Amino acid sequence: MPTSAHAHALGDVTASDSTLRRFLHGLPGVDAVGLEARAASLGTRSIKTTAKAYAIDLAISMVDLTTLEGADTPGKVRALGAKAVLPDPTDRTTPTTAAVCVYPDMVAVAKEAVAGSGVKVASVATAFPAGRAALAVKLADVRDAVAAGADEIDMVIDRGAFLAGDYMKVYDEIVAVKEASGAARLKVIFETGELSTYDNIRRASWLGMLAGADFIKTSTGKVAVNATPANTLLMLEAVRDFRAQTGVQVGVKPAGGIRTTKDAVKFLVLVNETAGEDWLDNHWFRFGASSLLNDLLMQRQKLATGRYSGPDYVTVD
Repeated sequence: MPTSAHAHALGDVTASDSTLRRFLHGLPGVDAVGLEARAASLGTRSIKTTAKAYAIDLAISMVDLTTLEGADTPGKVRALGAKAVLPDPTDRTTPTTAAVCVYPDMVAVAKEAVAGSGVKVASVATAFPAGRAALAVKLADVRDAVAAGADEIDMVIDRGAFLAGDYMKVYDEIVAVKEASGAARLKVIFETGELSTYDNIRRASWLGMLAGADFIKTSTGKVAVNATPANTLLMLEAVRDFRAQTGVQVGVKPAGGIRTTKDAVKFLVLVNETAGEDWLDNHWFRFGASSLLNDLLMQRQKLATGRYSGPDYVTVD
């Protein structure tokens, strides 16, 4: 059975289906009321104006600017890349975003659009968003994206296998995708809205990290329930505890439904208060978003000038 470097620090928990199941079901149960209360409490923290300016720039630098639509065109992806590189053409002190996130067939276009900027190109793969395909097809999807120049791969787990309790199948698939990703960093999407319980989200977090995930990610943005403060808090606790046990740091990416600066700041407070300052960097924390950047830019201009921009100030996605 393949094992990742991450797993070795926790002994042989991935040696067999039974040892993996025993480990995952031996994780502490989640106190749902306590989790939601803590997430809500942290969300009420107020921050000073100087800290807000810092938080806005930090959030902009953490955005994976995303377009994942059937109607995506090369022109739309080029425009997205230009926006990622220069989010506010009137203010060149604005940080670039962390990445643009596109389908595999648009990776080459995105790569050309952000060339020389430091902005990464992330590609969803593995039969995104449903993940309903044979492993060989998923791996071909990943290899195509990497060959086209993807710096990061965002994969979806087989939720059906996970919910059926076939944890080793999910583990093996992540290990295989990690290998196919080569030097590209791997983000593992759980689709938390389909996992039903907080206990399942905790188990999926540990399963993904054991299999070699560089990031764990809440959602595809394609279902009714996506990133929430509570499920993100739970995943931040998981990466914190995983590093404490293994010495390996794993990133977190909430995606879907984060649209306002106020929302983004709440998530940054969650990061700081739960995982700590080591995660307050776009190498370890990302926002999967499309419309969030527009609000961050408007709030940034409001802080700088004292007034909101006109409706034509930012591009509308």
